[in-house]
Amino acid sequence: MQNYKLTIEYDGTRYNGWQRLKGNDNTIQSKLETVLSRMTGKEVQVTGAGRTDAGVHARGQVANVFLDTELREAEIREYMNRYLPEDIRIIEVKKAEERFHSRFCAKEKLYCYYISTGEKPSVFDRKYVYHIGYMPNLERMREAASFLTGKHDFKSFCGNKHMKKSSVRDVHSIDIDFDEKNGIIEISYRGDGFLQYMIRIITGTLLETGSGRREPSDMEAVLSALDREKAGYTAPPQGLFLEGVYY
Repeated sequence: MQNYKLTIEYDGTRYNGWQRLKGNDNTIQSKLETVLSRMTGKEVQVTGAGRTDAGVHARGQVANVFLDTELREAEIREYMNRYLPEDIRIIEVKKAEERFHSRFCAKEKLYCYYISTGEKPSVFDRKYVYHIGYMPNLERMREAASFLTGKHDFKSFCGNKHMKKSSVRDVHSIDIDFDEKNGIIEISYRGDGFLQYMIRIITGTLLETGSGRREPSDMEAVLSALDREKAGYTAPPQGLFLEGVYY
């Protein structure tokens, strides 16, 4: 059995997220496993670097899978792209060491969240941006973001209230840029990992700060509260992209 590293892009609009669900095969993981099982004639299990939520997209998701096949990497990629839905594409297939694990070996993940500030979003972008229709104060948002970088317990920003594992994560950077031509705010998140809905909750909290509903310094109290109710709303999924996973 050979371990393979897959680099994948997908439009998550019509899927119930990455993770395989019991009784529901409408997930990215299930689609990949179905095609690879057909290719090898054996049941396979694909492991992803991150479990993106329903409606979230990826330009650089990484997964690994053990396969018993004589096909070369390019032939595996060609086969998968031939039978996968058109909104899922395999960018690259590479042989990996036996101990390579797409999630546990990852050093950093990059996510970007896109926000449309114009009167009305482009009809071609509406599935890939969160439209708010106003211009928040970016300096207030940047100041608030500065309190959230570094190693913290992000329990207040976790959507899973019953999570028993550690909610400590190291957020390496949060960068906020503005494309004046298209009226798009891009928030880039780099970190060693992120909790369920964490980026979307941080985004909603930053937007509340940018609109004056919170003070940037409030982030310290939100973090220390370890209480989801103290943070802001959960921004919708369509603006979020997993851009890359780094090893």
